[in-house]
Amino acid sequence: MPTLHVCPLSRLHDTVSATRASHVVSLMGASATVERPAGIAAERHLFIGVSDIVEPLEGYVLPAPEHIEQLLAFVRAWGRESPLLFHCWAGISRSTAAAYIAACALAPERREDEIALALREASPSATPNARFIALADDLLDRRGRMVDAVRAIGRGAEAMEGTPFMLQLNRG
Repeated sequence: MPTLHVCPLSRLHDTVSATRASHVVSLMGASATVERPAGIAAERHLFIGVSDIVEPLEGYVLPAPEHIEQLLAFVRAWGRESPLLFHCWAGISRSTAAAYIAACALAPERREDEIALALREASPSATPNARFIALADDLLDRRGRMVDAVRAIGRGAEAMEGTPFMLQLNRG
């Protein structure tokens, strides 16, 4: 069964090894550098240079529709034979939003609130970036259901860094 994994940057290489992920999505500041994990081919690593913000802020990159379009194209091209891993700096906001978006896009038969509750159960600290979610909700024509579902699970528990977790793409 295909799985989605999330971790902070500090756990990237260990998590790729442990999960045997074949694809990686890095969601980091535009000037960040990420050492591609061994075994991950360049074409299986997507780097999206975007800041963890929800409103414009000078010197930062505001998430835009093209960032979410890049994400959606990459996850839709993923063959699902091996896990897909998302990471950001802390593994709490950008990467949890991306995993939630991927689950909604790749399992359209699942309800948004069901996926959000699975996310909360898998990660007590998950606080998906609200702008990512709103942009994806529009692009996926979910009519506010993704935004409402993420709002309903609320802000995650305070943490400096998220613990790596797995989200099943289909009902488990």
